[in-house]
Amino acid sequence: MSQSFNMRDLLPAKAVAASLEAASKKDVLLQISEAAAKNIGADAQAVFDVLWERERLGTTGVGQGIAIPHGRVAGLDKVSGFFARLAQPVGFDAIDDKPVDLVFLLLAPESAGADHLHALATVSRLLRDAKLCEQIRRAKDAGAIYRLLTETAAVQAA
Repeated sequence: MSQSFNMRDLLPAKAVAASLEAASKKDVLLQISEAAAKNIGADAQAVFDVLWERERLGTTGVGQGIAIPHGRVAGLDKVSGFFARLAQPVGFDAIDDKPVDLVFLLLAPESAGADHLHALATVSRLLRDAKLCEQIRRAKDAGAIYRLLTETAAVQAA
């Protein structure tokens, strides 16, 4: 893979949570680590450790209620994502100090090189769309969120 990522390749349909109950940033990361690990066949604790270590370097809360936690995990064969809309916004030490309610997790193989950065750029571009984020916040279920994410990405890429 190179410059651009197909959102359907990055985000399997089963990798969307429409109403994740979490009490804190750490709780969000624990829960998405478990859910993502199940989808990709990785160790949940290893995923969490990578994410927590990355957060210690600096927040992945990018502002406007959005966080994009990410990291490289041993044993993965491709960049993979997991999306969660939180039932209630939580403090995430975001750069704008606003709580987060939309979380897009990205996990990459240790050898991903630039693919990891290209995937981050793709997700970041997508979630900069304020109208899309409002539609995601109002979507009735995980299927609707998945369609919004994948169809909007396809239109943006065209």
